[in-house]
Amino acid sequence: MDILRFITAGSVDDGKSTLIGRLLYDSKSILQDQLEVLEKHSKNKNEDGVDLALLTDGLRAEREQGITIDIAYRYFSTPKRKFIIADAPGHVQYTRNMITGASNSDLMVILIDARKGVIEQTRRHSIIASLLQLKKVAVAINKMDMVDYSKDVFETIKSEYSKIAENLGLNEVSYFPISALKGDNIVTPSSRTEWYAGTSLLEYLEQVTLHEEKNNGSRFQVQYVIRPQTDELHDYRGYAGQILSGAFKKGDKIHVLPAGITSEISKIEVNGVEKEDVFEGQPAVIHIADNLDISRGDIFSTEQELPAVEKDLDVLLCWLDQKSLQPGNKYVLQQNSRQVKAVVKDIEYKINVNTLNRELIEEDIKLNEIVKVTLRTAQPLVYDSFSNNKTTGSAILVDETSNSTVAACIIQ
Repeated sequence: MDILRFITAGSVDDGKSTLIGRLLYDSKSILQDQLEVLEKHSKNKNEDGVDLALLTDGLRAEREQGITIDIAYRYFSTPKRKFIIADAPGHVQYTRNMITGASNSDLMVILIDARKGVIEQTRRHSIIASLLQLKKVAVAINKMDMVDYSKDVFETIKSEYSKIAENLGLNEVSYFPISALKGDNIVTPSSRTEWYAGTSLLEYLEQVTLHEEKNNGSRFQVQYVIRPQTDELHDYRGYAGQILSGAFKKGDKIHVLPAGITSEISKIEVNGVEKEDVFEGQPAVIHIADNLDISRGDIFSTEQELPAVEKDLDVLLCWLDQKSLQPGNKYVLQQNSRQVKAVVKDIEYKINVNTLNRELIEEDIKLNEIVKVTLRTAQPLVYDSFSNNKTTGSAILVDETSNSTVAACIIQ
């Protein structure tokens, strides 16, 4: 049985937590003791006598304020598929949390309040879906019960969003008229939307086919150099890390980057056991034929589809700091286990989240703005474009003084 990872996105009070609660509740994925606690703490009860949002709003501050602050992960399954749901915060202040959840998802469910239609946060989350190359988007037009299940309202919002999707290259978008509170078209089709001929949201999630995307090239990044120098292991030298993409096998000719040195894999160990090969996602210890100067963050690549090694990078940034971004600012660029110092060399343009147009920079870049920049690193960075390899094509910028993450980077 395969696993579908999806994230819910939308503005504050669009009903994301209630939707997830409804999926869990109506699919009988809640234990009896959970249900009893839910009934006890429910303040905003629906017709079932429970506040479904409490299933995901686990933090005390979330329950008190009625908003989602951090990413909440929930797990459930049906006879057809297993699901991992990321309930993302809708408030602009917590966009960084939303990006974290989206980067690990196969699909995005964007909620739109039927009374409000498409708003700025809808556009922002759609841009993030496009930048992170989520191929499939489900648009759940929620609170249909508050607009009398109007077909005209649904069609108007569908038409407006389809223009945004076309501009962003989101080609696989499905639309659902739902009421998370009442349960319409969540798990089963609703008789109150007779004009809607599509499936319920859960049926779509059970049936949707996932793209078998593969990261191009074989990449291994060194996290730790194992050199015991004991009598028993006097000559042992292994490089521990994770296979970021592709596969490696014993005898492969490899390039050690950024140094550009070539060698050959002499041994592969997984959990202390020798293996002939190792694949994407596996942790491993790789031994090579030559004694080379290799350190944390270096990349092993096979000779096919070598990555780029450059100091100047074209990057799309989602700015996540209260302090503004300015050309000349210095940061630490972290790409998996590699850290290099970097400076913002130039800011080319920003994306207007209302019009989706590229705009010239006339003032400082502020929180949650999305911009195209050129970064220069102190040492060469080994990378692929995000479209070819998400693992080596993404990074974060870290403020050296506060040690806080200030930007999510998508390398072009």
